[in-house]
Amino acid sequence: MAIEAVREYFSRYGIADRIREFDVSSATVELAAQALGCEPKRIAKTLSFMVGGHAVLVVAAGDARVDNQKFKAQFGAKAKMLKPSEAEELVGHAVGGVCPFAVKDGVTTYLDESLRRFDTVFPACGSSNSAIELTIAELEEYSNCTSWVDVCKDWQS
Repeated sequence: MAIEAVREYFSRYGIADRIREFDVSSATVELAAQALGCEPKRIAKTLSFMVGGHAVLVVAAGDARVDNQKFKAQFGAKAKMLKPSEAEELVGHAVGGVCPFAVKDGVTTYLDESLRRFDTVFPACGSSNSAIELTIAELEEYSNCTSWVDVCKDWQS
């Protein structure tokens, strides 16, 4: 299971015990926010795309939506989300649990600017009923992100 890979990944950093597992689904932003008792915008959703034949992850705030023009300007390609079967095959996590941790080789991760307004956020941990609370600095470190990008809209106050 992908959550076991994430647990093993986080054990290297001594934070595996911070993973929270729920008796209910956390597969969507709304469900994750309910399970955690937090605002949906604090859910760090991981979106998976195909760019130039490679899997690319963009971690964004729960209230942010991909802006197709910004995405194309950043990546030189149309925002084409991976199909559920492609996400599991290429990234290593099933839709609903996709996260930037313990991903397969060749996957590139970016963090969207929509996350910077929070002290902590809640990304999934490889399953549709898990999450971990991380500071933005921790998310940046543990996700091995390539860089920060600005490819989302609808989140600014």
